[in-house]
Amino acid sequence: YKNVSLLFKLYCLTVMTLVAATYTVTLRYTRTVDTELYFSTTAVCITEVIKLFLSVGILAKETGSLTRLITSLKENVFGSPTELLKLSVPSLVYALQNNMAFVALSNLDAAVYQVTYQLKIPCTALCTVLMLNRTLSKLQWFSVFMLCGGVTLVQWKPAQATKVQVEQNPWLGFGAIAVAVLCSGFAGVYFEKVVKSSDTSLWVRNIQMYLSGIVVTLFGVYMSDGAQVHEKGFFYGYTYYVWFVIFLASVGGLYTSVVVKYTDNIMKGFSAAAAIVLSTVASYILFGLQITLTFSVGAFLVCISIYLYGLPRQDTTKIQPSETKSSKERLATV
Repeated sequence: YKNVSLLFKLYCLTVMTLVAATYTVTLRYTRTVDTELYFSTTAVCITEVIKLFLSVGILAKETGSLTRLITSLKENVFGSPTELLKLSVPSLVYALQNNMAFVALSNLDAAVYQVTYQLKIPCTALCTVLMLNRTLSKLQWFSVFMLCGGVTLVQWKPAQATKVQVEQNPWLGFGAIAVAVLCSGFAGVYFEKVVKSSDTSLWVRNIQMYLSGIVVTLFGVYMSDGAQVHEKGFFYGYTYYVWFVIFLASVGGLYTSVVVKYTDNIMKGFSAAAAIVLSTVASYILFGLQITLTFSVGAFLVCISIYLYGLPRQDTTKIQPSETKSSKERLATV
């Protein structure tokens, strides 16, 4: 049973990594091929809608009949405003995170932003320890910070000189990046705690979260691109490639929730890091993207950190039976 459980976790992590990597590669190809730019805010909103419908479909298969599905939705979604409000917290926090990340990027150099934003990885580990009462070994903490450094090097792009002078406020940028990092760690671990603290179906929890997510993203569309969407249409610039990217993002979101349910947010971070490395290698093969020395070193650190974090921890709080026996024998000999 333990082997089956481990294989299932590895399967979930592998699929999430492959989906995330395919999503990144397809997104790069879409931006290269398409001449008309679509509104990213509408794409995020459509992604939430697709994830909602996919979750309803999976829940229908899980319940086994339309009657049970309707009953489950009435009891757990529409009949439980408290639970619905509870799952709206991650959506609101993620929205705040995205806005703070934009403010930070506007007030910090790109290199500084890349380095500081990766602090969300150890922040997630810290939230896991504080909110879920878990412990990490010294080696696991070391691997978490090694992953942070590896991802920074993988995504590192040297600063380019520009004639355009933009007024920046570093203090505002660092404050915004701190809020974004805290939001990233808190929202993920909060969702994990809600999912694992009750017997409610994962897909019911997803439906609750995606409903609030649709409301939040619609508000984002109105605030960011309201006038342009009204002028050009909600689906302006959409092609088959864009729809494929949205579908991949939707499937990746569902698999992320499965990974959080059966593993944890830290493993999700390791899987996402592996996806970044894999997508960059695929971009090198498909698009001729140049592989730099910093990327190679970063990819090496990511691989080593994944290996170190996955090493089994020895339980030193209990005395092994063999050790007890040998101690008795040595005592008898004396």
